[in-house]
Amino acid sequence: MFIKHRALKVASSVFMAGALVAALSLNAGAAQAAAKCGTVNIANNPWVGYNADTAVVEYVAKHSLGCNVVVKDITEQVSWQGFASGEVDVILENWGHEDLAAKYITKLKVAQDIGSAGNSGIIGWYVAPWMVKKYPDITNYKNLNKYAKLFKTSESGSKGAFLDGDPSYVTNDAALVKNLKLNYKVIFTGSEAALITAFRGSEAKKKPVIGYFYEPHWFLSELPLVHIKLPAYTTGCDADPKTITCDYPPYALNKVARTAFLKSGSPAAKLIKNFTWTNDDQNSVARSIAVDKLTRDAAAKKWVDAHPDIVKKWLA
Repeated sequence: MFIKHRALKVASSVFMAGALVAALSLNAGAAQAAAKCGTVNIANNPWVGYNADTAVVEYVAKHSLGCNVVVKDITEQVSWQGFASGEVDVILENWGHEDLAAKYITKLKVAQDIGSAGNSGIIGWYVAPWMVKKYPDITNYKNLNKYAKLFKTSESGSKGAFLDGDPSYVTNDAALVKNLKLNYKVIFTGSEAALITAFRGSEAKKKPVIGYFYEPHWFLSELPLVHIKLPAYTTGCDADPKTITCDYPPYALNKVARTAFLKSGSPAAKLIKNFTWTNDDQNSVARSIAVDKLTRDAAAKKWVDAHPDIVKKWLA
Protein backbone atom coordinates (compact mmCIF):
# COMPACT_ATOMS: atom_id res chain seq x y z
CA MET A 1 0.00 0.00 0.00
CA PHE A 2 2.79 2.41 0.93
CA ILE A 3 4.72 1.74 -2.28
CA LYS A 4 1.57 2.11 -4.37
CA HIS A 5 0.65 5.35 -2.61
CA ARG A 6 4.17 6.73 -3.07
CA ALA A 7 4.10 5.79 -6.76
CA LEU A 8 0.82 7.63 -7.14
CA LYS A 9 2.29 10.71 -5.45
CA VAL A 10 5.29 10.64 -7.77
CA ALA A 11 3.05 10.23 -10.82
CA SER A 12 0.85 13.06 -9.61
CA SER A 13 3.86 15.31 -9.08
CA VAL A 14 5.17 14.52 -12.55
CA PHE A 15 1.74 15.28 -14.05
CA MET A 16 1.47 18.58 -12.17
CA ALA A 17 4.97 19.56 -13.19
CA GLY A 18 4.14 18.75 -16.80
CA ALA A 19 0.95 20.76 -16.64
CA LEU A 20 2.84 23.67 -15.12
CA VAL A 21 5.45 23.54 -17.88
CA ALA A 22 2.71 23.38 -20.51
CA ALA A 23 0.90 26.36 -18.95
CA LEU A 24 4.10 28.36 -18.75
CA SER A 25 4.81 27.47 -22.37
CA LEU A 26 1.36 28.63 -23.45
CA ASN A 27 1.70 31.85 -21.48
CA ALA A 28 5.12 32.42 -22.95
CA GLY A 29 3.71 31.83 -26.43
CA ALA A 30 0.88 34.28 -25.80
CA ALA A 31 3.34 36.84 -24.45
CA GLN A 32 5.57 36.40 -27.50
CA ALA A 33 2.59 36.81 -29.83
CA ALA A 34 1.47 39.94 -28.00
CA ALA A 35 4.99 41.34 -28.11
CA LYS A 36 5.22 40.64 -31.83
CA CYS A 37 1.87 42.28 -32.54
CA GLY A 38 2.16 45.06 -29.98
CA THR A 39 -0.70 47.39 -29.15
CA VAL A 40 -3.33 48.35 -31.70
CA ASN A 41 -5.40 51.48 -31.04
CA ILE A 42 -8.74 51.29 -32.85
CA ALA A 43 -11.03 54.31 -33.12
CA ASN A 44 -14.61 53.25 -32.38
CA ASN A 45 -17.11 55.77 -33.76
CA PRO A 46 -20.62 56.16 -32.28
CA TRP A 47 -22.89 54.00 -34.45
CA VAL A 48 -23.54 50.29 -34.16
CA GLY A 49 -22.37 49.40 -37.67
CA TYR A 50 -18.94 50.75 -36.88
CA ASN A 51 -19.07 49.00 -33.52
CA ALA A 52 -19.56 45.75 -35.45
CA ASP A 53 -16.41 46.47 -37.49
CA THR A 54 -14.48 47.09 -34.29
CA ALA A 55 -15.85 43.98 -32.58
CA VAL A 56 -14.70 41.59 -35.28
CA VAL A 57 -11.29 43.16 -35.94
CA GLU A 58 -10.63 43.35 -32.20
CA TYR A 59 -11.62 39.70 -31.72
CA VAL A 60 -9.45 38.38 -34.56
CA ALA A 61 -6.49 40.56 -33.58
CA LYS A 62 -6.65 39.30 -30.00
CA HIS A 63 -7.43 35.62 -30.54
CA SER A 64 -5.54 34.92 -33.77
CA LEU A 65 -2.60 37.28 -33.45
CA GLY A 66 -2.28 37.79 -29.69
CA CYS A 67 -2.48 41.58 -30.03
CA ASN A 68 -3.15 43.99 -27.21
CA VAL A 69 -6.14 45.93 -28.57
CA VAL A 70 -7.21 49.29 -27.18
CA VAL A 71 -10.64 50.45 -28.36
CA LYS A 72 -11.24 54.19 -28.14
CA ASP A 73 -14.83 55.44 -28.21
CA ILE A 74 -14.43 58.75 -30.04
CA THR A 75 -16.09 60.74 -32.82
CA GLU A 76 -15.05 60.76 -36.46
CA GLN A 77 -13.21 64.08 -36.32
CA VAL A 78 -11.32 63.25 -33.13
CA SER A 79 -10.30 59.91 -34.68
CA TRP A 80 -8.39 61.71 -37.43
CA GLN A 81 -6.62 63.93 -34.90
CA GLY A 82 -5.35 60.74 -33.25
CA PHE A 83 -3.22 59.95 -36.29
CA ALA A 84 -1.09 63.02 -35.62
CA SER A 85 -0.87 62.45 -31.86
CA GLY A 86 -0.16 58.72 -32.20
CA GLU A 87 -3.23 57.84 -30.14
CA VAL A 88 -5.16 56.20 -33.01
CA ASP A 89 -3.81 53.55 -35.38
CA VAL A 90 -6.85 52.89 -37.52
CA ILE A 91 -10.28 54.10 -38.61
CA LEU A 92 -12.19 51.06 -39.85
CA GLU A 93 -15.05 52.86 -41.60
CA ASN A 94 -14.48 56.30 -43.10
CA TRP A 95 -17.41 58.28 -44.53
CA GLY A 96 -15.83 60.77 -46.90
CA HIS A 97 -14.11 63.54 -44.92
CA GLU A 98 -12.13 64.85 -47.88
CA ASP A 99 -10.97 67.83 -45.84
CA LEU A 100 -9.50 65.60 -43.11
CA ALA A 101 -7.92 63.30 -45.68
CA ALA A 102 -6.28 66.29 -47.33
CA LYS A 103 -4.84 67.39 -44.00
CA TYR A 104 -3.72 64.13 -42.41
CA ILE A 105 -2.96 62.01 -45.49
CA THR A 106 -1.82 64.47 -48.16
CA LYS A 107 -0.31 67.29 -46.13
CA LEU A 108 0.94 65.83 -42.85
CA LYS A 109 1.42 62.29 -44.23
CA VAL A 110 0.68 60.78 -40.81
CA ALA A 111 -2.06 58.53 -42.24
CA GLN A 112 -2.77 56.46 -45.33
CA ASP A 113 -5.86 55.23 -47.15
CA ILE A 114 -5.60 51.43 -46.91
CA GLY A 115 -8.47 50.50 -49.15
CA SER A 116 -12.07 49.45 -49.12
CA ALA A 117 -13.91 48.28 -46.01
CA GLY A 118 -16.08 46.29 -48.42
CA ASN A 119 -19.39 47.88 -47.55
CA SER A 120 -21.29 50.72 -49.24
CA GLY A 121 -22.88 53.63 -47.43
CA ILE A 122 -25.97 55.70 -48.12
CA ILE A 123 -27.08 58.74 -46.14
CA GLY A 124 -30.44 60.37 -46.70
CA TRP A 125 -33.77 61.67 -45.49
CA TYR A 126 -36.35 59.09 -44.51
CA VAL A 127 -39.92 58.58 -43.32
CA ALA A 128 -41.68 55.48 -41.98
CA PRO A 129 -43.63 53.30 -44.48
CA TRP A 130 -47.06 54.28 -43.16
CA MET A 131 -46.48 57.90 -44.15
CA VAL A 132 -45.84 57.01 -47.78
CA LYS A 133 -49.02 54.94 -47.90
CA LYS A 134 -51.04 57.88 -46.57
CA TYR A 135 -49.13 60.67 -48.35
CA PRO A 136 -47.68 59.09 -51.53
CA ASP A 137 -46.09 62.29 -52.83
CA ILE A 138 -44.17 62.99 -49.62
CA THR A 139 -41.12 61.21 -51.04
CA ASN A 140 -40.45 64.21 -53.32
CA TYR A 141 -38.72 67.04 -51.45
CA LYS A 142 -40.74 69.60 -53.46
CA ASN A 143 -43.83 68.51 -51.55
CA LEU A 144 -42.32 68.64 -48.07
CA ASN A 145 -43.48 72.17 -47.23
CA LYS A 146 -47.15 71.28 -47.61
CA TYR A 147 -46.63 68.59 -44.97
CA ALA A 148 -44.43 70.64 -42.62
CA LYS A 149 -47.23 71.24 -40.12
CA LEU A 150 -47.54 67.49 -39.58
CA PHE A 151 -44.02 67.39 -38.14
CA LYS A 152 -44.27 70.36 -35.75
CA THR A 153 -43.06 69.77 -32.18
CA SER A 154 -42.50 71.92 -29.12
CA GLU A 155 -38.83 72.17 -30.13
CA SER A 156 -39.44 73.16 -33.74
CA GLY A 157 -42.01 75.86 -33.07
CA SER A 158 -43.95 76.87 -36.19
CA LYS A 159 -41.73 74.71 -38.42
CA GLY A 160 -41.61 71.01 -39.02
CA ALA A 161 -39.06 69.06 -36.97
CA PHE A 162 -36.38 67.30 -38.98
CA LEU A 163 -34.54 64.80 -36.78
CA ASP A 164 -30.78 64.33 -36.88
CA GLY A 165 -28.77 61.95 -34.69
CA ASP A 166 -25.43 62.51 -33.00
CA PRO A 167 -24.13 66.04 -33.74
CA SER A 168 -20.77 64.55 -34.76
CA TYR A 169 -22.27 62.66 -37.74
CA VAL A 170 -21.65 63.70 -41.35
CA THR A 171 -24.66 65.90 -42.11
CA ASN A 172 -25.64 68.66 -44.55
CA ASP A 173 -29.21 68.85 -43.29
CA ALA A 174 -29.29 72.38 -41.87
CA ALA A 175 -27.83 73.78 -45.11
CA LEU A 176 -30.19 71.68 -47.24
CA VAL A 177 -33.23 72.88 -45.31
CA LYS A 178 -32.14 76.49 -45.77
CA ASN A 179 -31.05 76.26 -49.40
CA LEU A 180 -34.05 74.25 -50.56
CA LYS A 181 -36.28 76.76 -48.71
CA LEU A 182 -37.98 74.12 -46.61
CA ASN A 183 -40.07 75.11 -43.61
CA TYR A 184 -38.27 72.79 -41.20
CA LYS A 185 -35.91 73.04 -38.25
CA VAL A 186 -33.14 70.49 -37.66
CA ILE A 187 -33.38 68.93 -34.20
CA PHE A 188 -30.52 66.75 -32.92
CA THR A 189 -31.82 63.72 -31.05
CA GLY A 190 -28.31 63.04 -29.76
CA SER A 191 -27.75 59.45 -30.84
CA GLU A 192 -28.41 56.66 -33.29
CA ALA A 193 -30.56 54.91 -30.70
CA ALA A 194 -32.79 57.98 -30.37
CA LEU A 195 -33.33 58.09 -34.14
CA ILE A 196 -34.33 54.42 -34.15
CA THR A 197 -36.74 55.00 -31.28
CA ALA A 198 -38.32 57.93 -33.13
CA PHE A 199 -38.83 56.02 -36.39
CA ARG A 200 -40.04 52.90 -34.61
CA GLY A 201 -42.54 54.99 -32.66
CA SER A 202 -43.63 56.73 -35.86
CA GLU A 203 -44.61 53.46 -37.50
CA ALA A 204 -46.21 51.98 -34.38
CA LYS A 205 -48.23 55.04 -33.40
CA LYS A 206 -48.71 56.57 -36.86
CA LYS A 207 -46.91 59.67 -35.65
CA PRO A 208 -45.29 61.83 -38.37
CA VAL A 209 -41.49 61.75 -38.19
CA ILE A 210 -38.96 62.76 -40.82
CA GLY A 211 -35.22 62.51 -40.33
CA TYR A 212 -31.72 61.47 -41.21
CA PHE A 213 -30.74 57.82 -41.50
CA TYR A 214 -28.26 55.63 -43.33
CA GLU A 215 -27.23 52.20 -44.43
CA PRO A 216 -25.73 49.73 -43.85
CA HIS A 217 -27.97 49.34 -40.83
CA TRP A 218 -29.71 46.34 -39.28
CA PHE A 219 -32.79 48.48 -38.45
CA LEU A 220 -33.79 48.74 -42.11
CA SER A 221 -34.54 45.00 -42.15
CA GLU A 222 -36.95 45.57 -39.25
CA LEU A 223 -38.51 48.75 -40.60
CA PRO A 224 -37.93 49.54 -44.30
CA LEU A 225 -37.75 53.31 -44.07
CA VAL A 226 -38.52 55.16 -47.31
CA HIS A 227 -35.90 57.48 -48.83
CA ILE A 228 -36.98 61.05 -49.64
CA LYS A 229 -35.77 62.14 -53.09
CA LEU A 230 -33.63 65.27 -52.93
CA PRO A 231 -32.00 66.86 -56.00
CA ALA A 232 -29.67 64.22 -57.41
CA TYR A 233 -26.04 64.20 -56.34
CA THR A 234 -23.48 65.20 -58.95
CA THR A 235 -19.73 65.41 -58.49
CA GLY A 236 -18.83 68.64 -56.71
CA CYS A 237 -22.39 69.68 -55.88
CA ASP A 238 -21.55 69.48 -52.18
CA ALA A 239 -18.21 71.30 -52.41
CA ASP A 240 -19.54 74.36 -50.57
CA PRO A 241 -21.68 73.41 -47.56
CA LYS A 242 -23.16 76.90 -47.53
CA THR A 243 -24.73 76.55 -50.97
CA ILE A 244 -25.40 72.81 -51.13
CA THR A 245 -28.76 71.79 -52.60
CA CYS A 246 -28.11 68.15 -53.58
CA ASP A 247 -28.53 64.76 -51.95
CA TYR A 248 -25.69 62.94 -50.21
CA PRO A 249 -23.22 61.04 -52.39
CA PRO A 250 -22.95 57.26 -52.36
CA TYR A 251 -20.08 56.25 -50.09
CA ALA A 252 -17.56 53.52 -50.89
CA LEU A 253 -16.47 53.12 -47.28
CA ASN A 254 -12.73 52.86 -46.75
CA LYS A 255 -10.18 52.30 -44.00
CA VAL A 256 -7.48 54.75 -42.89
CA ALA A 257 -4.42 53.86 -40.81
CA ARG A 258 -1.56 55.70 -39.14
CA THR A 259 1.57 55.65 -41.28
CA ALA A 260 3.88 54.69 -38.40
CA PHE A 261 1.59 51.78 -37.49
CA LEU A 262 1.70 50.48 -41.07
CA LYS A 263 5.51 50.61 -41.00
CA SER A 264 5.76 48.94 -37.59
CA GLY A 265 5.69 45.38 -38.91
CA SER A 266 2.73 44.49 -36.70
CA PRO A 267 0.73 41.56 -38.12
CA ALA A 268 -2.36 43.56 -37.14
CA ALA A 269 -1.57 46.01 -39.92
CA LYS A 270 -1.85 43.19 -42.47
CA LEU A 271 -5.09 41.97 -40.89
CA ILE A 272 -6.65 45.43 -41.08
CA LYS A 273 -5.50 45.98 -44.67
CA ASN A 274 -7.13 42.67 -45.64
CA PHE A 275 -10.31 43.24 -43.61
CA THR A 276 -13.35 43.62 -45.88
CA TRP A 277 -16.91 42.44 -45.55
CA THR A 278 -20.40 43.17 -46.83
CA ASN A 279 -23.30 45.26 -45.58
CA ASP A 280 -25.07 42.02 -44.64
CA ASP A 281 -22.05 40.85 -42.64
CA GLN A 282 -21.92 44.09 -40.72
CA ASN A 283 -25.67 44.16 -40.13
CA SER A 284 -25.53 40.63 -38.72
CA VAL A 285 -22.99 41.55 -36.06
CA ALA A 286 -24.63 44.91 -35.40
CA ARG A 287 -27.97 43.21 -34.77
CA SER A 288 -26.30 40.79 -32.35
CA ILE A 289 -25.01 43.78 -30.40
CA ALA A 290 -28.02 46.10 -30.58
CA VAL A 291 -30.96 43.69 -30.57
CA ASP A 292 -29.69 40.46 -29.06
CA LYS A 293 -27.64 42.40 -26.49
CA LEU A 294 -24.54 40.27 -26.92
CA THR A 295 -21.27 41.75 -25.76
CA ARG A 296 -18.98 43.00 -28.50
CA ASP A 297 -16.74 39.98 -27.95
CA ALA A 298 -19.59 37.46 -28.03
CA ALA A 299 -21.12 39.02 -31.16
CA ALA A 300 -17.77 38.88 -32.91
CA LYS A 301 -17.13 35.27 -31.87
CA LYS A 302 -20.52 34.22 -33.23
CA TRP A 303 -19.76 35.74 -36.63
CA VAL A 304 -16.11 34.61 -36.76
CA ASP A 305 -17.03 31.01 -35.89
CA ALA A 306 -19.55 31.01 -38.74
CA HIS A 307 -17.15 32.49 -41.33
CA PRO A 308 -13.74 30.82 -40.90
CA ASP A 309 -12.88 31.04 -44.61
CA ILE A 310 -13.30 34.83 -44.67
CA VAL A 311 -11.18 35.26 -41.54
CA LYS A 312 -8.52 32.99 -43.03
CA LYS A 313 -8.24 35.35 -46.02
CA TRP A 314 -7.81 38.33 -43.72
CA LEU A 315 -4.93 36.59 -41.98
CA ALA A 316 -3.27 35.27 -45.15
